[in-house]
Amino acid sequence: MENQLCIVLDFGGQYNQLIARRVRECGVYCEIKRFDTPLEEIKALHPAGIIFTGGPNSVYDAASPHIAKEYFDLGIPTLGICYGCQLMAYTLGGTVESCEKSEYGKIEVTHQDGSLLFDGIPAESTVWMSHTDYVSKLPEGFRVTATSADCPCAAFEDPARKLYAVQFHPEVTHSVFGKELLHNFLYHVCGFTGDWVMDDFIEKTVAKLRAQIGDKKVVLGLSGGVDSSVAAALLSRAVGKQLTCVFVDQGLMRKDEGNFVEETFTELFDMNFVRVNCQAHFLEKLKGVYDPEQKRHIIGKEFYNVFWNKIRETGSDGFFAQGTIYPDRIESGKGDEAGKGSTAVIKTHHNMVEMPEDIHFAGTIEPLAELFKDEVRAVGEKLGIPHELVWRQPFPGPGLGVRIIGEITAEKIRILQEADAVFRDEIQKSGLERELKQFFAVLPDVHTVGVMGDHRTYDHLIAIRAITTDDFMTADWARIPYDVLARVSNRLCNEVQHVNRVVYDITSKPPGTVEWE
Repeated sequence: MENQLCIVLDFGGQYNQLIARRVRECGVYCEIKRFDTPLEEIKALHPAGIIFTGGPNSVYDAASPHIAKEYFDLGIPTLGICYGCQLMAYTLGGTVESCEKSEYGKIEVTHQDGSLLFDGIPAESTVWMSHTDYVSKLPEGFRVTATSADCPCAAFEDPARKLYAVQFHPEVTHSVFGKELLHNFLYHVCGFTGDWVMDDFIEKTVAKLRAQIGDKKVVLGLSGGVDSSVAAALLSRAVGKQLTCVFVDQGLMRKDEGNFVEETFTELFDMNFVRVNCQAHFLEKLKGVYDPEQKRHIIGKEFYNVFWNKIRETGSDGFFAQGTIYPDRIESGKGDEAGKGSTAVIKTHHNMVEMPEDIHFAGTIEPLAELFKDEVRAVGEKLGIPHELVWRQPFPGPGLGVRIIGEITAEKIRILQEADAVFRDEIQKSGLERELKQFFAVLPDVHTVGVMGDHRTYDHLIAIRAITTDDFMTADWARIPYDVLARVSNRLCNEVQHVNRVVYDITSKPPGTVEWE
């Protein structure tokens, strides 16, 4: 039995994935589709609800994404958010104008009684606004349900046609009762029952994998990250020894991480585990390379060269498996079966690769292709993967290669691994680990003068970075207590050979990025 479906129709908004995640947090399965997905395709999916996302455009711009009026004749409950709100009004005969005073940030709105959308929500609440246009005249049949000081139509609806719209963004955490509003739309308006649960996902996926794989073999490239690890655990439960995991250890992981990955998967799961230790090979390829993009390219290319060479040794008479998750598909422009994906290709992900022409698998298996990261973690915990691996912080595909500024050498890798281990140990001991979304050390390849044991030194500077964030689209530097920073600095200078100075990165995103390269 298929899950009930909510479609998030993407009009180029930066929060499209966040909307989908919030919907799934409510126990409802959803998929993101492009705004120009054909009407017949939408109907064939039988969605119980549709949400229009925001977007950066104006509905009066001919180049902006628009939809046919017939969308609103489907009888499917629809919620328009921000640009989606304006588009709903414009398409059905309302008027949209430029704001005399734009609304951006936290805004107080007041809602009227009697709307299913605001059921159980206080009459006055804080929401997140971000718009320069507004709906000045509603289409026939609609009524205003919420206002702000500068927005006369902060929310409106036509309950008879099950059409609802909000000018604000309920999906962001700054909208205090945003999750409740989305829940009201999904359950009170659309009639969802909440049939999207992880236990069911595991059971259904294992059964589907067994049927698909049969008695064939499966090869998976295991990076040690959350996604590939959970994919490996699912496949192990489904087919056991038919699975071979190839773990390419390029020597750019954190201290002892390679051994931890190997011990975890050889002890807990029924599979064939192949580890390829190839730091020397990577260092040779990276010798004399300083440009960060060139380093990324080399590391990514050589990772798969090593991987495919190992496959050539072991054979490809089966399936190839990847830890691709739903955001990978969306950002790589492969968000739907038609291959149209989202409105733009944001980046190509390292775990979405094409096979060499001389390697012929029976097909590609992506058991996590419908899940967001938080759902992947939930599956991992239920499958018994250790907590420290399931909740492993985001780690760049090129590993420490993008945390070592300049040329990468074996000595620099050693210094950074030791420094990172000290920093992580102190954060864990201080009880701050769950408060920080990401924290790590960087080796900037800067030497400074110091005095150690009455002797002049000229050694490496270590930078440490810690951030707090809700979605990694923006981030703030973490206010780590001074006494913790003091212990970290003291240990780094005393325990890590060739380190004589420590600095703390206090740059937010923007203007900076989370990683240094």
